[in-house]
Amino acid sequence: MRLPAYFIGHGSPMNAIEDNPYTRRLALIPRELPETPKAILMISAHWLTRGTFISAAEHPETIHDFGGFSDELFAVQYPAPGAVELAKKVMAIAPEVHADPNYGLDHGAWAVLRHMFPNADVPVTQLSIDYYQPPKYHFELGRKLSTLRDEGVLIIASGNVVHNLRMYFTSQGKQLPWAVEFDRFVKEKLLAKDFEAILEYKSFGEAAALSVPSIDHFAPIFYILGATRDDGKIEIIYEEVDGAVSMLSFQAGEALNPSSG
Repeated sequence: MRLPAYFIGHGSPMNAIEDNPYTRRLALIPRELPETPKAILMISAHWLTRGTFISAAEHPETIHDFGGFSDELFAVQYPAPGAVELAKKVMAIAPEVHADPNYGLDHGAWAVLRHMFPNADVPVTQLSIDYYQPPKYHFELGRKLSTLRDEGVLIIASGNVVHNLRMYFTSQGKQLPWAVEFDRFVKEKLLAKDFEAILEYKSFGEAAALSVPSIDHFAPIFYILGATRDDGKIEIIYEEVDGAVSMLSFQAGEALNPSSG
């Protein structure tokens, strides 16, 4: 049975240990799946490389790739088993992907997964993002990997539609017009399945430039656009704009019993 694919806005690392409407929505996702995933393929904004790599670690390390947060957050461990066989399958499907035997799970992955699969009992591997490639490259790689959805693999990409870290700490609790405008643009194009407009997001002008000052947090969305099959619908599962960060999250493909965000 084909599994949906997800783009999840992950926001602050503190979401990993907080109980809020966003994290409660993440916790509902497994109940809506047609079956328990055999493995999870994560694409996180926080593993940027030259070339594309996939983790082949049997026991992925929980990477605390941030600073200035509470000891409670640094104490979090997500001891999911590695999905080594899935990593091999990804490299067979996409020869441009190479194995990394050591990379674990960064917070773009585990901060999301610990709400969705708190028992850490589903094998996980993580795919890097080649920072030097254009949107079309990521989209086409997502298209190649879309066949995994028919094999019990849950594809999750983690980033943010709007992510301006320089302005984030001074804008929390505010509604910045350019952030709301770009978030709305992406949402409308998603629902219309106008993926080309999202791939060409820079043409949206100043709002796009402020919302996506670097491609790292936006690039994960291209993988899910590529992984959306011709018969797949797009459903927004959560939306919130807090200053210079958007938590817009969406599902591509059918779930059993989708809940409203």
